[in-house]
Amino acid sequence: MTNSSHNRRQFMSLAGITALGGTTAAFTGSLATSSLAASSDPGKADLVVTNAKVYTVDAHMPRAEAFAVKDGRFLTVGTSADMKTLIGRGTDTFDAKGMTIVPGFIDCHNHAEDAGRVLRYEVILGNPYAPEIMSIASILDKLRARAAQTPPGIWVQGFFYDDTKAKDGRPLNIHDLDAVSRDLPVAVYHGGGHSAYYNSKAFEVAGIDRNTPNPAGGTFDHDAKGELSGRATDNAMEVMNKFVKRPTLSEEETLLRNREGLTLISKQFVRFGVTSVAHQGGSLTALQQVRDSGDLLHRVNYEADSAVVDALIAAGIRTGFGDERVRFGATYEHICDGSFEERTMSRRTPFAGTKPPYYGNITTTQDDLNAWAERLHRAGIECNCHANGVPAIEMVLTAYERALKLAPRAGVRHKITHCTNINDDIVRRIKEIGVVPNSFTVYLYTDAEKFHLYGDDFLSQCMAFRTWMDAKIPVATGTDYPPGSFDPRISIQSMVTRTGWNGETWGARQRITVDEALLINTMHGAYYTHEEAIKGSITPGKLADFVVMADDLHAVDPNKIKDIPIVRTVVGGATVYSA
Repeated sequence: MTNSSHNRRQFMSLAGITALGGTTAAFTGSLATSSLAASSDPGKADLVVTNAKVYTVDAHMPRAEAFAVKDGRFLTVGTSADMKTLIGRGTDTFDAKGMTIVPGFIDCHNHAEDAGRVLRYEVILGNPYAPEIMSIASILDKLRARAAQTPPGIWVQGFFYDDTKAKDGRPLNIHDLDAVSRDLPVAVYHGGGHSAYYNSKAFEVAGIDRNTPNPAGGTFDHDAKGELSGRATDNAMEVMNKFVKRPTLSEEETLLRNREGLTLISKQFVRFGVTSVAHQGGSLTALQQVRDSGDLLHRVNYEADSAVVDALIAAGIRTGFGDERVRFGATYEHICDGSFEERTMSRRTPFAGTKPPYYGNITTTQDDLNAWAERLHRAGIECNCHANGVPAIEMVLTAYERALKLAPRAGVRHKITHCTNINDDIVRRIKEIGVVPNSFTVYLYTDAEKFHLYGDDFLSQCMAFRTWMDAKIPVATGTDYPPGSFDPRISIQSMVTRTGWNGETWGARQRITVDEALLINTMHGAYYTHEEAIKGSITPGKLADFVVMADDLHAVDPNKIKDIPIVRTVVGGATVYSA
């Protein structure tokens, strides 16, 4: 048996990464389907699109009705009449018939391979794409079905659980999961990735009881009687993860699962109009093989975990190495605090109603964070830290400021993933050193039922896109899938309306316009990866990544943006999805 976890923070180990042997081809190989075959007629376009509402996200020409593509890039943008001379014998043409076209959407934080593998092989307890109410009974039925097929000693695991979306009006507890099995350990993972729920057998195997102290940066929660409730958060989950046993897989079986997970998730990305994604780690070998097979339909900015980072440093490889299909980016998110969604984020004030007062989880120390950031910065690898609350964000900024002072370098764009709750001083410090905040969007729609636990004053300083835009900070957005849906239509609607799926509106003063939301989901995403010169807008010379939508985001009811059908997704001039 292997002791491993499917927690999204712990990815499977990478094959052959010690000296990057056999892996760099993932960054330099060819993909035959990445662009249209060149037109046989010299000087003519490979593809011409006409009669569209084109929102270019290019300030020099914000609107157009047509464009031409050559060798995977936009050749010219203008009117339908402008395109006539570019149509030759081998030119493909597409009459958009008034439909809307925007640049391909960019997701700057996504646990892609891990999510794909979970979708392909694991027990899915909730809707992985949109908010949906579930019942505890349905969850237990799914777990019992898996338990019936599980051999002794192996853990029964379920994924995509959300504690505030139960018909029963309460979260899972240890007694619910004891009803699944008293002989097998059972674990249910919250979609947010920072909490899990266990049965008595799981705690027994891990040696945890009611008297076990909480580890730094985590909690074993208790009920009103002082007994274990079943829930563990952040670093307490890591204690549990050490004891998880899953079926033993061969190297080839593991690689196959990684490939299939990547293939599945890539198809889903382009179905929703997502053309570029910042992957949190994953198997480079699987990524190379999926690319070589032609099944990598989107572009990848690969954010390396600690094992890969060590190899990159040893090989002298820096952020930016790669090509237009796959490129090394910043690091995998370095976890500094807990979860906004699961109410474990760091706070200056305690969570309402907690006794003793609970201020969330800080999962690192300033000294450790300083040393980590300095090492990466000196090696030319951009840092990426997960920080939701003000205390953690301030720690991260202190570490970045220190690294930049010790080793000054121009053009560095260190990241703060989530950067959820902010204040004026955080905005000032971020702007001063050029950090790129990468904030949630879809939570505003998918998790609004949780927000009464924070209150509107607090939410008015969270996911603060109006503040970022007014400060002229190029904020990016990452859905953090699986915690948040990767549907960019939900993202844009959330930023524009701040209204949740339950009809509640929170932090309305942070609303932004459709144009601003489109900019953040495209050009700011390209800026996040240092690729604003080659993608993010429909501009001559840039990569021909675009999305055809059945209706105009600007014209529909803002609360219906999420319902606009995606008609076609194009990457490098090649159609990778068609409805």
